[in-house]
Amino acid sequence: MNKFRAEIELIGINPYVLVPEEILKDVFEQAGRVKGHIPIRGVINQKPYKQTLLKYKGAWRLYINATMLQNSPKRIGETIDITMEFDSDDRTIEPHPKLVLALKENKEAKKIFDNLSPSRQNEIVRYISRLKAEESIARNVNRAINYLIGNERFIGRDKP
Repeated sequence: MNKFRAEIELIGINPYVLVPEEILKDVFEQAGRVKGHIPIRGVINQKPYKQTLLKYKGAWRLYINATMLQNSPKRIGETIDITMEFDSDDRTIEPHPKLVLALKENKEAKKIFDNLSPSRQNEIVRYISRLKAEESIARNVNRAINYLIGNERFIGRDKP
C-alpha cells in the first residue's frame, strides 16, 4: 500500500489531490495500464475509501468527495494522509430487473442505451440500482426510458 500526504486543492467545484509520480508508477504497474480510469482503494485520514483515479488536464487526480472525507469542499488547503493501491475487485453493477424489463419492452430505448458510452450506461444503471423504494425505482425506470427516447431530462442530463 502506497502512503503519501497531499494538500486538498480545488478544480471547478471538485476537491482533489495530486498523486505523486512514484505512487502513480506503482499503481500503473499494479493495474497493468497507464490510461483510462483506474480503480483504487485505500485510506484517507484513517477512513477506508474506494475511488477511481482520473487524468484531467494532464495531471492524475484523486478526487476527494464528501463520502471519503467529511466536509471535503470546505477543507481546501488542508493536508491529508492517504494510502492508495490498485483495486482489482469487480465493480460491475447489474442493472435492476425493472430497468432490464423496460429496455426489453422498448426497443427504441434499448437501441439508444446500447449505443451510449459505457460510462453513461453505468451512470443510469448505478443511479437506479441505488434506489430502495419500489415506487422510486418504478418512477425512475420510467424517467430513464423517457430520457433515452428524448422526452425528458434524467440524472441532470438532456436527451442523449
